[in-house]
Amino acid sequence: MINKVKAPQNIEELAERCHQISGLTLGELAHRMNILAPKDLKKSKGWVGQLLELALGANAGTKAEPDFVQLGIELKTLPINHMLQPLETTYVTTVPMQKHTGLQFEQSNLFKKLNHILWVPIQADRNIDLANRTIGRGFLWQPNSEQLRLIKQDFEDLMEMISLGKINEVNAAFGEVLQIRPKAANNKALTDVVGPDGTIIQALPRGFYLRTQFTADILKQSFG
Repeated sequence: MINKVKAPQNIEELAERCHQISGLTLGELAHRMNILAPKDLKKSKGWVGQLLELALGANAGTKAEPDFVQLGIELKTLPINHMLQPLETTYVTTVPMQKHTGLQFEQSNLFKKLNHILWVPIQADRNIDLANRTIGRGFLWQPNSEQLRLIKQDFEDLMEMISLGKINEVNAAFGEVLQIRPKAANNKALTDVVGPDGTIIQALPRGFYLRTQFTADILKQSFG
């Protein structure tokens, strides 16, 4: 049976839990939680994040809320190499494909998720087996005014394209710090969205992702 961890009551408790798992391998933490670690992530995408959620007491589940609901803090794992460089973009939340007319950035799920983040770096060089990858020191982060401006600008530009029916023109090249990419279990998981002539068409769900250069800057800002 998985060892359950209650939600932290305050930031200090959350920070202490981060301190307690820092330096452990994923295999060691999985053993502590009584969870079987997969051999790799090919068929277990998202496992690392789920493990950290369980170990730290995240309680949002599938709700469109920050992972630690009472604290308003989102949890993000950040795979890095030995040079402390992010190895991949960071998924944040789904893109609103419907009912987005008049949606302001400050009222969006994207803003809620990015307003306060607990980043947990994971040593993830490809030559290291999953179970032997080390958990780094987690740190809390909130976007400064310039970072928030860049995110908001990308959000507004990308959402304008979707509102104008240009969903199929949007690709990962758009956006300075934020990008939109397909986010679906398979190519049959389609959803309704406004097409180029104003009619409803079917398209793959999309997700917002932070670019690696942006998360690299966050690491540099936090660790120097």
